[in-house]
Amino acid sequence: MYKVLALDLDGTVLTDDHTIHPEVKQAIQAAQQQCHVVIVTGRHHTAAKPYYLELGLNTPIICCNGTYVYDYQNDTVLQYDAIAKDDARKFIDLATQYQMKMVLYVTDTMNYSKHNPIVYMEALEKWANQYPESIRPQIHRIDSFHQLVEQADHVWKFVVEGVPSSVERLSEHPWVKETFNGEFSWSNRIDFAAKGNSKGKRLAEYVANLGYDANHVIAIGDNHNDISMLTYAGLGVAMGNADDTVKSHAQQICQTDNNSDGIAHLIRQKIQG
Repeated sequence: MYKVLALDLDGTVLTDDHTIHPEVKQAIQAAQQQCHVVIVTGRHHTAAKPYYLELGLNTPIICCNGTYVYDYQNDTVLQYDAIAKDDARKFIDLATQYQMKMVLYVTDTMNYSKHNPIVYMEALEKWANQYPESIRPQIHRIDSFHQLVEQADHVWKFVVEGVPSSVERLSEHPWVKETFNGEFSWSNRIDFAAKGNSKGKRLAEYVANLGYDANHVIAIGDNHNDISMLTYAGLGVAMGNADDTVKSHAQQICQTDNNSDGIAHLIRQKIQG
């Protein structure tokens, strides 16, 4: 009997236009009556909050590829493994040297440069502005990444984007490999969290704290940053829109992509019998 349902957001629960299919929403809401539903996302907690509220969840959320666990009920970080400030400073200099565009996730905000903007963040900012201020994802344009690091309580994650060859060179830099966990989130974009952080590792800790183990867990995802939780879970499910590498690490493939209701059928079959 499955006790925990772990769900990725983008490309899994969310359609390509960043909405939740009505059937998927209904299935997740019904699943909460029978098991512990937890979102495990690469997103910052402020960027996941509108969906969390839409789904009516009351559980903590695992954010930034396992970097921290956030409790919306008390607006509190429960567990975390942040990037050390000295490492953040050095990474900023190195990424600048490699001519990367950057996004920096800190305590309560996502931040990108006024002077070297990143297109997908501009789109995300436009999306965020549709929400009332009380639940609006916090996206800021800043002058200085270094200044932000000095002011931040926690440095969660970097996202870098650039020419694929430069992105690869940065990710293969010996110090970067030693200090960070890098996972592609797009062909020319990598998320960098502190070494050792992953969705799978944090989910395993989270599940153990609930008194369960991997055999009690269904995990569903679509991207490379989901592989660690798909291989950890008793049942790892890759979305139909996942690439072959992700699918090769799953025990089951969802019959449809994220724009349809296949995940709803799967949840009802596995959770509600």
